[in-house]
Amino acid sequence: MSSIPTSESATRERYANAAAEAEQALCCPVDYDPQYLKVIPDEVIEKDYGCGDPSKYVEPGDTVLDLGSGTGKICFIASQVVGENGKVIGVDMTDDMLEVARRNAPIIGERIGFSNVEFRKGRIQDLALNLELLDQQLAGKPVGDVNRWMELDKITADLKKEKPLVESESVDVVVSNCVLNLVEADLKSQMFEELFRVLKVGGRAVISDIVSDEEIPQHLADDPYLWSGCISGAYTEEGFLKAFSDAGFYGIEILKRDAEPWQTVEGIEFRSVTIRAWKGKEGDCLERNQAVLYKGPFSQVSDDDGHTMQRGQSYAVCDKTYNIYKKAPYKEHFEFIDPIKPIAMEDAQPFDCSRDVTRHPRETKGMEYSATTVASDCCGTDGCC
Repeated sequence: MSSIPTSESATRERYANAAAEAEQALCCPVDYDPQYLKVIPDEVIEKDYGCGDPSKYVEPGDTVLDLGSGTGKICFIASQVVGENGKVIGVDMTDDMLEVARRNAPIIGERIGFSNVEFRKGRIQDLALNLELLDQQLAGKPVGDVNRWMELDKITADLKKEKPLVESESVDVVVSNCVLNLVEADLKSQMFEELFRVLKVGGRAVISDIVSDEEIPQHLADDPYLWSGCISGAYTEEGFLKAFSDAGFYGIEILKRDAEPWQTVEGIEFRSVTIRAWKGKEGDCLERNQAVLYKGPFSQVSDDDGHTMQRGQSYAVCDKTYNIYKKAPYKEHFEFIDPIKPIAMEDAQPFDCSRDVTRHPRETKGMEYSATTVASDCCGTDGCC
Protein backbone atom coordinates (compact mmCIF):
# COMPACT_ATOMS: atom_id res chain seq x y z
CA MET A 1 0.00 0.00 0.00
CA SER A 2 1.55 3.31 -1.03
CA SER A 3 1.59 6.21 1.38
CA ILE A 4 -0.27 9.44 0.69
CA PRO A 5 2.25 12.10 -0.35
CA THR A 6 2.66 15.14 1.85
CA SER A 7 3.30 18.56 0.40
CA GLU A 8 6.97 18.28 1.43
CA SER A 9 7.49 14.81 -0.02
CA ALA A 10 5.74 15.82 -3.24
CA THR A 11 7.95 18.90 -3.47
CA ARG A 12 11.14 16.93 -2.81
CA GLU A 13 10.26 14.31 -5.44
CA ARG A 14 9.21 16.82 -8.07
CA TYR A 15 12.32 18.97 -7.65
CA ALA A 16 14.56 15.91 -7.61
CA ASN A 17 13.10 14.99 -11.00
CA ALA A 18 13.48 18.59 -12.15
CA ALA A 19 17.17 18.44 -11.29
CA ALA A 20 17.53 15.56 -13.75
CA GLU A 21 15.32 16.96 -16.51
CA ALA A 22 14.12 20.54 -16.93
CA GLU A 23 10.43 21.16 -16.20
CA GLN A 24 9.05 24.34 -17.72
CA ALA A 25 5.91 24.35 -15.56
CA LEU A 26 7.98 25.20 -12.47
CA CYS A 27 9.12 28.65 -13.53
CA CYS A 28 7.89 32.04 -14.72
CA PRO A 29 9.68 34.03 -17.45
CA VAL A 30 12.36 36.16 -15.71
CA ASP A 31 14.84 38.57 -17.28
CA TYR A 32 18.18 38.05 -15.55
CA ASP A 33 21.13 40.32 -16.23
CA PRO A 34 22.94 38.51 -19.07
CA GLN A 35 26.37 39.66 -17.90
CA TYR A 36 26.05 37.40 -14.85
CA LEU A 37 24.72 34.40 -16.80
CA LYS A 38 27.75 34.17 -19.12
CA VAL A 39 29.86 32.21 -16.62
CA ILE A 40 27.07 29.90 -15.41
CA PRO A 41 26.86 26.48 -17.12
CA ASP A 42 23.70 25.73 -19.10
CA GLU A 43 22.87 22.83 -16.79
CA VAL A 44 22.41 25.19 -13.86
CA ILE A 45 20.32 27.69 -15.80
CA GLU A 46 18.08 25.07 -17.41
CA LYS A 47 17.33 23.21 -14.16
CA ASP A 48 16.92 26.16 -11.82
CA TYR A 49 13.39 27.43 -11.22
CA GLY A 50 12.00 30.73 -10.04
CA CYS A 51 9.63 33.63 -10.58
CA GLY A 52 11.81 36.69 -9.96
CA ASP A 53 15.34 37.96 -9.49
CA PRO A 54 16.07 38.95 -5.88
CA SER A 55 19.80 39.06 -6.71
CA LYS A 56 19.17 42.53 -8.20
CA TYR A 57 18.99 43.87 -4.67
CA VAL A 58 22.19 42.49 -3.14
CA GLU A 59 25.23 44.72 -2.77
CA PRO A 60 29.04 44.37 -2.89
CA GLY A 61 30.41 42.86 0.32
CA ASP A 62 27.09 41.35 1.45
CA THR A 63 26.76 37.98 3.12
CA VAL A 64 23.81 36.47 1.26
CA LEU A 65 21.63 33.50 2.21
CA ASP A 66 19.52 31.95 -0.56
CA LEU A 67 16.61 29.85 0.74
CA GLY A 68 15.77 26.91 -1.51
CA SER A 69 18.81 27.53 -3.68
CA GLY A 70 18.18 24.65 -6.09
CA THR A 71 20.93 24.24 -8.66
CA GLY A 72 22.37 27.57 -7.56
CA LYS A 73 21.60 30.12 -10.26
CA ILE A 74 20.69 32.97 -7.89
CA CYS A 75 23.68 32.09 -5.69
CA PHE A 76 26.05 32.23 -8.65
CA ILE A 77 24.62 35.55 -9.82
CA ALA A 78 24.84 36.98 -6.29
CA SER A 79 28.42 35.75 -5.88
CA GLN A 80 29.49 38.00 -8.75
CA VAL A 81 27.62 41.00 -7.34
CA VAL A 82 28.93 40.71 -3.76
CA GLY A 83 32.47 40.15 -5.02
CA GLU A 84 35.47 38.53 -3.41
CA ASN A 85 34.79 40.25 -0.08
CA GLY A 86 31.22 38.94 0.04
CA LYS A 87 29.85 35.49 0.77
CA VAL A 88 26.89 33.46 -0.52
CA ILE A 89 25.25 30.51 1.23
CA GLY A 90 22.68 28.34 -0.52
CA VAL A 91 20.32 26.12 1.50
CA ASP A 92 18.30 23.33 -0.08
CA MET A 93 16.83 20.02 1.11
CA THR A 94 17.01 18.15 -2.22
CA ASP A 95 20.16 16.06 -2.73
CA ASP A 96 19.83 16.08 -6.52
CA MET A 97 19.69 19.90 -6.64
CA LEU A 98 22.64 20.20 -4.23
CA GLU A 99 24.69 17.81 -6.35
CA VAL A 100 24.25 19.96 -9.46
CA ALA A 101 25.05 23.17 -7.53
CA ARG A 102 28.14 21.79 -5.79
CA ARG A 103 29.51 20.20 -8.93
CA ASN A 104 29.31 23.51 -10.82
CA ALA A 105 30.55 25.81 -8.04
CA PRO A 106 34.29 25.21 -8.73
CA ILE A 107 33.74 25.79 -12.45
CA ILE A 108 32.17 29.18 -11.81
CA GLY A 109 34.77 30.05 -9.18
CA GLU A 110 37.53 29.44 -11.71
CA ARG A 111 35.77 31.56 -14.33
CA ILE A 112 35.24 34.60 -12.09
CA GLY A 113 38.57 34.29 -10.25
CA PHE A 114 37.32 33.62 -6.70
CA SER A 115 35.13 31.19 -4.79
CA ASN A 116 32.66 32.65 -2.30
CA VAL A 117 29.70 30.24 -2.54
CA GLU A 118 28.85 27.22 -0.44
CA PHE A 119 25.78 24.97 -0.36
CA ARG A 120 24.28 23.47 2.79
CA LYS A 121 21.58 20.84 3.23
CA GLY A 122 18.64 21.98 5.32
CA ARG A 123 14.97 22.86 5.47
CA ILE A 124 14.21 26.56 5.19
CA GLN A 125 11.71 26.37 8.04
CA ASP A 126 14.50 25.14 10.34
CA LEU A 127 17.72 26.95 9.48
CA ALA A 128 19.38 25.72 12.68
CA LEU A 129 19.40 22.02 11.75
CA ASN A 130 22.19 20.82 9.45
CA LEU A 131 20.66 17.78 7.73
CA GLU A 132 24.02 16.42 6.58
CA LEU A 133 25.27 16.30 10.17
CA LEU A 134 22.03 14.58 11.12
CA ASP A 135 22.53 12.11 8.27
CA GLN A 136 25.92 11.25 9.76
CA GLN A 137 24.34 10.51 13.11
CA LEU A 138 21.70 8.29 11.50
CA ALA A 139 24.19 6.42 9.31
CA GLY A 140 26.10 5.02 12.27
CA LYS A 141 23.07 4.08 14.34
CA PRO A 142 19.66 4.25 12.64
CA VAL A 143 16.43 4.68 14.56
CA GLY A 144 15.23 1.19 15.49
CA ASP A 145 13.30 1.66 18.70
CA VAL A 146 11.72 4.32 20.88
CA ASN A 147 14.85 4.76 23.00
CA ARG A 148 16.91 5.60 19.93
CA TRP A 149 14.13 7.93 18.78
CA MET A 150 14.29 9.84 22.08
CA GLU A 151 18.10 9.87 21.90
CA LEU A 152 17.90 11.29 18.39
CA ASP A 153 15.63 14.06 19.67
CA LYS A 154 18.44 15.18 21.99
CA ILE A 155 21.08 14.81 19.25
CA THR A 156 18.99 17.04 16.99
CA ALA A 157 18.62 19.68 19.69
CA ASP A 158 22.38 19.60 20.39
CA LEU A 159 23.24 19.94 16.70
CA LYS A 160 20.97 22.96 16.35
CA LYS A 161 22.55 24.61 19.39
CA GLU A 162 26.21 23.72 18.91
CA LYS A 163 26.56 23.46 15.11
CA PRO A 164 23.70 25.45 13.57
CA LEU A 165 23.24 25.33 9.82
CA VAL A 166 23.03 29.15 9.81
CA GLU A 167 23.99 31.16 12.88
CA SER A 168 21.80 33.89 14.33
CA GLU A 169 22.43 37.45 13.07
CA SER A 170 25.05 36.29 10.55
CA VAL A 171 23.51 37.36 7.24
CA ASP A 172 23.13 40.78 5.56
CA VAL A 173 20.40 39.75 3.13
CA VAL A 174 18.18 36.69 2.80
CA VAL A 175 16.91 36.03 -0.73
CA SER A 176 14.56 33.40 -2.05
CA ASN A 177 13.08 32.70 -5.47
CA CYS A 178 9.67 31.00 -5.54
CA VAL A 179 10.26 28.71 -2.55
CA LEU A 180 8.54 30.02 0.59
CA ASN A 181 5.12 28.94 -0.66
CA LEU A 182 6.36 25.33 -0.86
CA VAL A 183 6.60 25.08 2.94
CA GLU A 184 3.69 23.38 4.68
CA ALA A 185 1.06 25.78 6.00
CA ASP A 186 1.56 24.99 9.70
CA LEU A 187 5.31 25.66 9.41
CA LYS A 188 5.19 28.94 7.51
CA SER A 189 5.25 31.16 10.62
CA GLN A 190 8.26 29.23 11.95
CA MET A 191 9.94 29.74 8.56
CA PHE A 192 9.54 33.52 8.85
CA GLU A 193 10.86 33.44 12.42
CA GLU A 194 13.95 31.60 11.18
CA LEU A 195 14.39 34.04 8.32
CA PHE A 196 14.28 36.89 10.84
CA ARG A 197 16.64 35.11 13.28
CA VAL A 198 19.55 34.68 10.88
CA LEU A 199 19.53 38.31 9.69
CA LYS A 200 21.82 40.88 11.26
CA VAL A 201 20.21 43.94 12.82
CA GLY A 202 19.84 46.29 9.86
CA GLY A 203 19.67 43.35 7.46
CA ARG A 204 16.97 42.76 4.90
CA ALA A 205 14.96 40.07 3.21
CA VAL A 206 14.33 40.18 -0.54
CA ILE A 207 11.85 37.50 -1.52
CA SER A 208 10.35 36.66 -4.92
CA ASP A 209 7.35 34.35 -4.75
CA ILE A 210 3.96 33.48 -6.21
CA VAL A 211 0.90 34.98 -4.47
CA SER A 212 -2.82 34.65 -5.10
CA ASP A 213 -5.47 37.33 -5.42
CA GLU A 214 -8.02 35.24 -3.49
CA GLU A 215 -8.04 32.73 -0.65
CA ILE A 216 -7.23 29.22 -1.90
CA PRO A 217 -10.03 26.68 -1.31
CA GLN A 218 -9.24 23.52 0.63
CA HIS A 219 -9.56 21.11 -2.31
CA LEU A 220 -6.75 23.01 -4.10
CA ALA A 221 -4.65 23.24 -0.95
CA ASP A 222 -4.90 19.45 -0.57
CA ASP A 223 -3.50 18.77 -4.05
CA PRO A 224 0.21 17.79 -3.69
CA TYR A 225 0.91 18.37 -7.39
CA LEU A 226 -0.48 21.91 -7.29
CA TRP A 227 1.43 22.52 -4.04
CA SER A 228 4.75 21.45 -5.52
CA GLY A 229 3.94 23.64 -8.52
CA CYS A 230 3.88 26.83 -6.37
CA ILE A 231 0.08 27.09 -6.51
CA SER A 232 -1.69 25.56 -3.52
CA GLY A 233 0.69 26.89 -0.87
CA ALA A 234 0.72 30.48 -2.09
CA TYR A 235 -0.05 33.32 0.29
CA THR A 236 -2.63 35.86 -0.69
CA GLU A 237 -1.02 39.18 -1.59
CA GLU A 238 -2.19 40.73 1.69
CA GLY A 239 -1.23 37.62 3.68
CA PHE A 240 2.31 37.63 2.29
CA LEU A 241 2.93 41.21 3.46
CA LYS A 242 1.33 40.44 6.83
CA ALA A 243 3.67 37.47 7.33
CA PHE A 244 6.68 39.81 7.17
CA SER A 245 5.06 42.24 9.59
CA ASP A 246 4.09 39.49 12.05
CA ALA A 247 7.71 38.26 12.08
CA GLY A 248 8.96 41.72 13.16
CA PHE A 249 10.06 43.25 9.88
CA TYR A 250 9.54 46.93 9.02
CA GLY A 251 9.79 49.05 5.87
CA ILE A 252 8.01 46.33 3.91
CA GLU A 253 7.63 47.25 0.24
CA ILE A 254 6.59 45.66 -3.03
CA LEU A 255 9.56 46.04 -5.37
CA LYS A 256 7.94 44.27 -8.31
CA ARG A 257 4.45 42.92 -9.02
CA ASP A 258 3.61 41.25 -12.31
CA ALA A 259 0.50 42.79 -13.86
CA GLU A 260 -0.37 39.60 -15.71
CA PRO A 261 -0.96 36.40 -13.74
CA TRP A 262 1.47 33.51 -14.18
CA GLN A 263 -1.40 31.04 -13.95
CA THR A 264 -5.12 31.13 -13.28
CA VAL A 265 -6.78 28.18 -11.54
CA GLU A 266 -10.57 28.11 -11.09
CA GLY A 267 -10.64 31.88 -11.54
CA ILE A 268 -7.94 32.55 -8.93
CA GLU A 269 -4.97 34.50 -10.28
CA PHE A 270 -1.43 33.56 -9.27
CA ARG A 271 1.31 36.12 -9.99
CA SER A 272 4.89 36.87 -9.05
CA VAL A 273 5.84 39.57 -6.55
CA THR A 274 9.18 40.62 -5.07
CA ILE A 275 9.10 41.98 -1.51
CA ARG A 276 11.82 43.74 0.50
CA ALA A 277 11.63 44.03 4.28
CA TRP A 278 14.08 45.16 6.97
CA LYS A 279 15.13 43.97 10.42
CA GLY A 280 16.17 46.46 13.09
CA LYS A 281 13.32 48.16 14.92
CA GLU A 282 14.05 46.29 18.16
CA GLY A 283 15.43 48.19 21.13
CA ASP A 284 14.61 50.95 23.59
CA CYS A 285 12.87 54.19 22.68
CA LEU A 286 14.93 57.14 23.97
CA GLU A 287 14.26 60.90 23.93
CA ARG A 288 17.01 62.98 22.27
CA ASN A 289 14.89 65.93 21.09
CA GLN A 290 15.04 64.84 17.44
CA ALA A 291 12.27 65.52 14.95
CA VAL A 292 11.27 64.43 11.47
CA LEU A 293 9.17 66.20 8.85
CA TYR A 294 7.27 64.18 6.25
CA LYS A 295 7.71 65.85 2.85
CA GLY A 296 4.83 64.24 0.91
CA PRO A 297 3.40 63.59 -1.63
CA PHE A 298 0.56 62.11 0.43
CA SER A 299 -1.28 64.27 2.94
CA GLN A 300 -0.35 61.83 5.70
CA VAL A 301 1.39 58.48 6.20
CA SER A 302 1.48 55.74 8.85
CA ASP A 303 4.51 53.54 9.54
CA ASP A 304 4.67 49.92 10.70
CA ASP A 305 4.40 50.94 14.35
CA GLY A 306 1.23 52.95 13.73
CA HIS A 307 2.86 56.40 13.87
CA THR A 308 0.80 58.76 11.68
CA MET A 309 2.33 61.96 10.37
CA GLN A 310 0.79 64.88 8.48
CA ARG A 311 2.73 66.32 5.55
CA GLY A 312 4.85 69.35 6.44
CA GLN A 313 4.66 69.03 10.22
CA SER A 314 7.56 68.42 12.56
CA TYR A 315 7.05 65.28 14.70
CA ALA A 316 8.82 64.13 17.83
CA VAL A 317 10.36 60.68 17.44
CA CYS A 318 12.62 58.52 19.55
CA ASP A 319 16.29 58.05 18.65
CA LYS A 320 15.65 54.56 17.26
CA THR A 321 12.86 55.71 14.91
CA TYR A 322 14.89 58.76 13.89
CA ASN A 323 17.77 56.57 12.76
CA ILE A 324 15.48 54.06 11.03
CA TYR A 325 13.93 56.87 8.99
CA LYS A 326 17.40 58.04 7.94
CA LYS A 327 17.88 54.74 6.07
CA ALA A 328 16.17 53.06 3.11
CA PRO A 329 13.33 52.89 2.33
CA TYR A 330 12.25 55.99 4.28
CA LYS A 331 15.04 58.56 4.00
CA GLU A 332 13.98 60.26 0.77
CA HIS A 333 10.56 61.08 2.22
CA PHE A 334 11.68 62.98 5.34
CA GLU A 335 13.63 65.99 6.52
CA PHE A 336 15.63 65.40 9.70
CA ILE A 337 15.91 67.99 12.48
CA ASP A 338 18.70 67.59 15.02
CA PRO A 339 18.72 69.50 18.30
CA ILE A 340 21.22 72.35 18.52
CA LYS A 341 22.46 70.86 21.78
CA PRO A 342 22.59 67.07 21.37
CA ILE A 343 21.54 64.84 24.23
CA ALA A 344 24.12 62.13 24.94
CA MET A 345 22.82 58.55 24.84
CA GLU A 346 23.71 58.04 28.50
CA ASP A 347 21.59 61.05 29.44
CA ALA A 348 18.59 60.18 27.25
CA GLN A 349 15.29 59.46 28.99
CA PRO A 350 12.60 56.96 27.86
CA PHE A 351 10.39 58.17 25.02
CA ASP A 352 6.71 57.22 24.82
CA CYS A 353 6.31 55.82 21.30
CA SER A 354 2.63 55.01 21.78
CA ARG A 355 1.62 58.59 20.90
CA ASP A 356 2.03 60.89 17.91
CA VAL A 357 3.01 64.44 18.89
CA THR A 358 4.43 67.35 16.98
CA ARG A 359 7.76 68.80 18.10
CA HIS A 360 7.81 72.52 18.87
CA PRO A 361 10.84 74.22 17.28
CA ARG A 362 11.98 75.36 20.74
CA GLU A 363 12.48 71.75 21.80
CA THR A 364 15.17 71.28 19.17
CA LYS A 365 16.60 74.83 19.21
CA GLY A 366 16.48 75.13 23.02
CA MET A 367 14.11 77.26 25.08
CA GLU A 368 16.80 79.93 25.65
CA TYR A 369 17.78 80.15 21.98
CA SER A 370 17.77 83.82 20.92
CA ALA A 371 20.21 84.12 18.04
CA THR A 372 19.89 86.90 15.44
CA THR A 373 21.81 86.38 12.21
CA VAL A 374 22.31 88.05 8.85
CA ALA A 375 20.76 86.53 5.73
CA SER A 376 22.51 83.36 4.71
CA ASP A 377 24.28 83.17 1.37
CA CYS A 378 21.80 80.61 0.08
CA CYS A 379 21.91 81.70 -3.57
CA GLY A 380 25.63 81.51 -4.21
CA THR A 381 27.95 84.21 -5.61
CA ASP A 382 25.37 85.77 -7.91
CA GLY A 383 23.45 87.45 -5.12
CA CYS A 384 19.83 87.06 -4.12
CA CYS A 385 17.45 84.69 -5.90
